[in-house]
Amino acid sequence: MLAPGTLSLERHRLFWLYLKNETTFFSAPLRVLHFAPEQAFVQKFKKQKNLTYTTTDLNSPIADVKADICDLPFKDNSFDFIICNHVLEHIPDDTKAMQELYRVLAPSGTAIVQVPYDAKREITFEDNTITDQSERTRIFGQYDHLRVYGMDYFKKLSSIGFDVNALDYTSSISSDDIERYRLCKGELLPVCKK
Repeated sequence: MLAPGTLSLERHRLFWLYLKNETTFFSAPLRVLHFAPEQAFVQKFKKQKNLTYTTTDLNSPIADVKADICDLPFKDNSFDFIICNHVLEHIPDDTKAMQELYRVLAPSGTAIVQVPYDAKREITFEDNTITDQSERTRIFGQYDHLRVYGMDYFKKLSSIGFDVNALDYTSSISSDDIERYRLCKGELLPVCKK
């Protein structure tokens, strides 16, 4: 559900609450890389004096750096915090993209790598022979999605080297606040450490 005042979706609000309540994102000096920067965040993050904030995307007109997530122009260990929300489902070689995220994340850094996933599906489904946009929408949920992630997504992130916590942050939020923020109860937040 889109909040008209903030242009935020459920995943954005969950992420924001996690950042605000569980991290030093708004106080510690951090080098932050934000992929496909969302309008709900970008102006707020740019105003944070503690952040060295860089946005990147291959096509977005609001991105600071035009870059392919599979071939990033950044040095190893460049960022303390990476935000990558609902990007990997669009990337043909998501393994290479995950490897690049890991490469540019500094030791002890954090990456939040959200994707749409089907909690009832054990194994991710992808079929690159499906190219028709209406067929992709029917099967993958959106015309430019290339897969439907299953619960093996978190294991795949681990196989890249991340220490992954598939965090059900809603379990620590009151029912009133879940309703207030219109969160999806039980949504897992992939908190990845290096």
